[in-house]
Amino acid sequence: MTRAVFAIPGDKEQRTGGYIYDATVLRRLNALGHDTAHVQLPDSFPDPSSMDMQKTFDALAAIPRSCPIIVDGLALGALDPAGLCRVAAPIVGMVHHPLGLESGLPADRARRLLDNEAEVLCHVAHVIVPSQHIADTVERELGVARDRLTVAPPGFEQLDEDTRPEPAKAMPPLILSVGLLTPRKGHDVLLKALAQLTDLDWQAEIVGKAHEPETAEKLRAEAAALGLSDRVRFAGEVSEDALRRAYGRASVFALATRYEGYGMVLSEAMQNGLPVVSTRVGAVPETVGEAALLVEPDEPLALAEAIRTLLTSPETARSYACAARDRAASLPDWTHTARVFADVLERIGS
Repeated sequence: MTRAVFAIPGDKEQRTGGYIYDATVLRRLNALGHDTAHVQLPDSFPDPSSMDMQKTFDALAAIPRSCPIIVDGLALGALDPAGLCRVAAPIVGMVHHPLGLESGLPADRARRLLDNEAEVLCHVAHVIVPSQHIADTVERELGVARDRLTVAPPGFEQLDEDTRPEPAKAMPPLILSVGLLTPRKGHDVLLKALAQLTDLDWQAEIVGKAHEPETAEKLRAEAAALGLSDRVRFAGEVSEDALRRAYGRASVFALATRYEGYGMVLSEAMQNGLPVVSTRVGAVPETVGEAALLVEPDEPLALAEAIRTLLTSPETARSYACAARDRAASLPDWTHTARVFADVLERIGS
């Protein structure tokens, strides 16, 4: 008998942090014996058509009262609050980060999204978030009481260092960045920073889906304008194995993000023993602790100096690489994450 449902917009196998989180939790809930069905919602969220909104409420309303529904925040925050009265089953909101905090939104659009999400969350039984930072944000910005919030950090499978061959580092040194080609990830800031480092020998690779075609075009044009086309490669979306190989070839990981609700790629980089450079925003400090060089967002000169330090001081790079591995050793695994979900589902379903 189905004990819960996980409703996710679009293809759940997409290679982005939020989708990887959702799909992995869904698999692990089932592995734990907490039979959880998948419902695919329309892929137009967070800007659904009226027809897609209707299809979504039809799907959610068909789920019996006895079966809790986890709804991914990409859809949940954009739902019409008035339609929630049609849904009999208790809803658990999975909020990776509030929709209105996405970078680059017009102020009025951001405010409408935050107001709508706050109203929607008044109707849910519980809210799960990936970090303490997002718990604090959801409580402060969206008015969700602390006793209705649970933090379930993403899981990471520990790498077997004894059996894994030592990766061959790329030469010249590879600066790796991973993230959707969207303004929030700050790849434009990284390009400006790299333009300050042309006196050094390096290459760079930006891995990530062209989520917004106009952003991808602007980034490639900016790389060309800065004279970086021969040094910076846009790899697009890659497989899990290809990403693992990229981590292995890299010498530095750099993410100039403008906001993160957690930042799974930061933990992946630390697991792979990479010294990390990122920004002091969102949940990034909570995620990396003292195991990274952090600068203020939208400061390409500061970002460049941090990367320069790691490229020119092998001792400093080794120190941060060791700190990264130590930090990663304490990360939870996905079974732990799924058990947090299962506990919430049991409580609200009882």
